[in-house]
Amino acid sequence: MARKAVFIDRDGTLNEENGYLHRAEDCRFIPGAIEAVALLNAAGFLVIVVTNQSGIARGFYAAADLEKLHDYMSRRLQAGGARIDGWYHCPHHPDYPSAAGDCSCRKPLPGMLQRAAAEMEIELAFSWMIGDKAADIAAGTAAGCKPILVLTGYGAAERAAVAAAIPVCDNLYAAALHIVAAATEE
Repeated sequence: MARKAVFIDRDGTLNEENGYLHRAEDCRFIPGAIEAVALLNAAGFLVIVVTNQSGIARGFYAAADLEKLHDYMSRRLQAGGARIDGWYHCPHHPDYPSAAGDCSCRKPLPGMLQRAAAEMEIELAFSWMIGDKAADIAAGTAAGCKPILVLTGYGAAERAAVAAAIPVCDNLYAAALHIVAAATEE
């Protein structure tokens, strides 16, 4: 049985934008973000983080550092009654060649969403993508999800680059409320 999910960009959507975030002590959740994840959990959505992490390709930090940060974030979310069902990241950057060659996972490409859908039996047509960049919206659209732009992080600056038909919410909590309301109408 296919499930529905909400894919969330990390930096600028779930937590404050902080350059190449990879240390727990530098992580600050956006106000209302933990409550937003809990609301989506309670509504029956899988919640999955999909994040570009070119800092790995650039040599700023290792994949192990990212895993430690995501473990920390998971504990903070759990303490607030929320959970992330999957963490997916793209470690690539086109200007920093890797053994992986060309990747299909770096947003705006939909690879992370498609991989999660295959691994977790997610029906993308009944799922959502929330992010603060046009690349997030493009990845969600390419995967067949319903996208939402949030105005946190780079969202306000990116708004003009996103089609007028795309819903825009002030933050992750407002986007979660939008999704839950839409789900009750289905």
